[in-house]
Amino acid sequence: MGAFAAALGGLDTLVFSAGIGERSAAIRTRICEGLDFLGIELHEARNAAHASVISTDTGRVTVRVMRTDEELMIARSVSRVLSLESPTAESDL
Repeated sequence: MGAFAAALGGLDTLVFSAGIGERSAAIRTRICEGLDFLGIELHEARNAAHASVISTDTGRVTVRVMRTDEELMIARSVSRVLSLESPTAESDL
């Protein structure tokens, strides 16, 4: 995380997604521990409730939890590659 933040010149937003990122407050807490120097501050109650924004209002970095559907995106990509659906089908995302 630190290397990415350094390469980017800091962070504006940190996003947790997919199974563990969406459903495990404990893992999100462990990942963010010690990253306060980057401006990451978790709001414990929001994190425990799996809110869409789990950072404090005073932190410099917004920490979000975003639902994803990787299987759907993979199926759409495969279908597009195999020309089973029109290229405009992504417009319903």
